[in-house]
Amino acid sequence: MWSNSAEKQMRLVILTGASGSGKTAIAQAIASERVPVAEILRFDSIGVPPAEAMVAGWGSPEGWQRAKVFEWITRISAMRELDRPVLFEGQMRLAFLREALASAGILAARIVLVDCDDATRTHRLTWERRQPVLANPTMMSWAAHLRREAQEIDCEILDTTGVSLKSSVDQVRRYLES
Repeated sequence: MWSNSAEKQMRLVILTGASGSGKTAIAQAIASERVPVAEILRFDSIGVPPAEAMVAGWGSPEGWQRAKVFEWITRISAMRELDRPVLFEGQMRLAFLREALASAGILAARIVLVDCDDATRTHRLTWERRQPVLANPTMMSWAAHLRREAQEIDCEILDTTGVSLKSSVDQVRRYLES
């Protein structure tokens, strides 16, 4: 939603989380519904360069992520006339999201950390996504970092551990509708 009551209101739900949390599966399930309930935007659709390119162009992978979060939020801000909600998903630090939203004047977006325990994440990455290389200590540390960051700022957490995809999709649909 937007802070200026004279402007058109839009619902914006942002799903963030580490690989294997379920955020992309949720967004894809919503996107594949016969009657789309939201405009779906995927952070990774811009491509993710190798770490060396991130360092060369932005000083660090974090610098690249911050710059791209700002670009995405600026792009979303220009969608105020859209007649349906926007669902934006990707691996993004909450601090970068909050900073970019404030910079764009978006004061009422719903940010949700999609999370799961490490055993579930490892299973999803190894067996469901067939990307066992991602089920490593670095990814588990990244997930723990996002979890701490969410808890520190009292950000909503959608725990997908032991929860069906349908249940998670239904929850996010409620966010989009409310």
